[in-house]
Amino acid sequence: MSKMNAVGWFDIFVDDLDRAVAFYETVLGAKLEQMGDPTGETQMMAFPADMSAYGAAGALTKSPHAGPGVGGTIVYFMADDCAEPEARVAGAGGVVIKPKFSIGEFGFVALCQDSEGNMFGINSLK
Repeated sequence: MSKMNAVGWFDIFVDDLDRAVAFYETVLGAKLEQMGDPTGETQMMAFPADMSAYGAAGALTKSPHAGPGVGGTIVYFMADDCAEPEARVAGAGGVVIKPKFSIGEFGFVALCQDSEGNMFGINSLK
């Protein structure tokens, strides 16, 4: 097996797909794209991705098999300065749990909760 990063894909489970799409498009300033599901069981909206670039791709997912909530896996979105998307969280229907703080040599993180109750992080080097 060739060397690769540990994460190849992520799903962020949601109750209200339209509300969650509006939240993440507002906070991240990026357009999500509809993604088909061959099983027909889930609805998915994918985050923009370049498969040749560093990092994992993923989607907001409405599924009968899982739902949103705090306490599970946290996805960290990259930003030039995490304070900028953090400033848009409350206006988009989320909550800033822990504003931008230092993580030493690894930069800075802001911890937030989305419109569906999921915890997520925003990471930046400055």
